[in-house]
Amino acid sequence: MKEDIIREIHFDKGVHAALARSVLTLKGSKGEVSRDFRHPRIGILIEAEKIILSAMNGTKREKTVIGAFESHITNMVKGVTEPFVYKLKICSGHFPMNVAVVGQEFVVKNFLGEAVPRRTGLVKGTTVKIEGTEILVTGCDKELAGQMAGRIEQLCRITNRDRRIFQDGCYMVDKAGKGVA
Repeated sequence: MKEDIIREIHFDKGVHAALARSVLTLKGSKGEVSRDFRHPRIGILIEAEKIILSAMNGTKREKTVIGAFESHITNMVKGVTEPFVYKLKICSGHFPMNVAVVGQEFVVKNFLGEAVPRRTGLVKGTTVKIEGTEILVTGCDKELAGQMAGRIEQLCRITNRDRRIFQDGCYMVDKAGKGVA
């Protein structure tokens, strides 16, 4: 059944929105996020302090796409006002590993006694801080911050050993406000 679908997303006065073709850019006190929302049947309009998503004679498919767009835009609004923070815990039981941010790389030295350090590049738009046994990954874009936290967790992945005994690594403890069990 086709119907007119209209959704409104409200944001604070401190957030500035701009739309260039299909790229929506939000600027706030904590940063800037932009994303491409391209769809042939969905229109995006910016008014005073709200973003309007609309599809005239929309089907179930357009309704689901508008729901996805709405979630992405609300995450963008939250990110530019208060950045997303992922917390990881450093666990080293067998060998004392050394974790550091060197330039644009995250480096783990002496992981399970390995001679060669493990490295991964930092994702642009995220910052990584190490405080004792905690790693804090912050970013305005929820997807980029989550990607960086996932990269750090995968960097310390253990293979060919018993995971019940070798529990060393960096593990996510808090995912942008949600606790991890």
